Amino acid sequence: MTMSPVKDASDEILGAAAIARDISDRKLLEKQLRQAQRMEAIGQLSGGIAHDFNNLLTVINGSCELLEPELPQKASLRRHCEQIRKAGERAASLTRQLLAFSRQQVLEPRVLALNTVILDVEKMLNRVIGEDIELRTSLDPSLGSVKADRSQIEQVIMNLAVNARDAMPNGGRLTIQTANVIVDKAFARRHQPQQPGPYVRLSVRDTGIGMDAETQARIFEPFFTTKEVGKGTGLGLSTVYGAIRQSGGHIWVYSELGQGTSFEVYLPIVPERVLDEKPSGSADTPSNGTETILLVEDEEGVRELTRDLLAGSGYVVLEAESPEKALQTASHYPNPIHLLLTDVIMPGMNGPKLAQRLAMIRPEMKVVYMSGYTGFRQPQLPDSQAILLPKPFTREALLRKLRDALTLDVESKPK
Repeated sequence: MTMSPVKDASDEILGAAAIARDISDRKLLEKQLRQAQRMEAIGQLSGGIAHDFNNLLTVINGSCELLEPELPQKASLRRHCEQIRKAGERAASLTRQLLAFSRQQVLEPRVLALNTVILDVEKMLNRVIGEDIELRTSLDPSLGSVKADRSQIEQVIMNLAVNARDAMPNGGRLTIQTANVIVDKAFARRHQPQQPGPYVRLSVRDTGIGMDAETQARIFEPFFTTKEVGKGTGLGLSTVYGAIRQSGGHIWVYSELGQGTSFEVYLPIVPERVLDEKPSGSADTPSNGTETILLVEDEEGVRELTRDLLAGSGYVVLEAESPEKALQTASHYPNPIHLLLTDVIMPGMNGPKLAQRLAMIRPEMKVVYMSGYTGFRQPQLPDSQAILLPKPFTREALLRKLRDALTLDVESKPK
């Protein structure tokens, strides 16, 4: 409120003029902006940490994979090696959750019918939430299509259901609902940075204990949890947040103490039709190879481990610790080089730029990218068809990606 005196020609005060402005919307927008900036900063930090950890875990897990078969079956050293490997796998799971929160996870987006995904997951939900919780679904039969990674959407539904279960220790009701909605300008203004337009809305509601405003403000932050020590990592809802945002959607929470909680997920409707699910590829262990691989990795430990895995599987390996060394090797090596296996982020020149340079002198060479955090959403990769090997990787995953690239009918070259 602003007040000013009203004076006459002789400067005598006759009264006062008051102007009142309602700044509620502005205060709300400022709060939302601060929260968005905070989440973005935490996401960047989480992604950087996950990237460094994934390089370390690649060496730890991969070395265990090489060492374990060489140890006697009943030896204590083998048991210690197994414990290291299991701990490494759990750590890798945590970093995947951090990558999901920071929206740097590797995605395989496709056009989905969300109702179909929910119905498939529903079969597992009844076992997860327990008999004392009633599960209800209300699915719009005319629901529009969305484009997202199916496994991520399944993970979102499961995490929200598990979170609801924990909020109802004495039983209750869990409701999952879908609907087509049009987000208008007024709603978008109150829910920055969401934009107006057509969305599919997924609602997950429980009749649990609810949350206060302070908890709601931090609910999506990684490692924030209201559970007892040892009862959770605090990464479930942060994973949900990252998965939805990485798919171009938004998630909002509405809750009051004693009144339950509702999570509202908005995914943009896409015009494409849902394609029939293709049968998954063979799960057989990938075969060894005899081709020549140009390996480019600036992290010494990761490079040496990858070299040993490839050489032990029959491949001829040419090592390069930098893009410049890789260009020299490719220029002088007299025989064919069948595939470039390169890290995405390296000092001086990134992997896709290196692949572009090498394509001019080795046009027949296929490409597989390795990365501890970069997903297809990032501009470094040339296109969504690029083959990416996420770190940390197993020997089987490495060999499978190589065979996928080497057996492509159409060469995958940088544009």
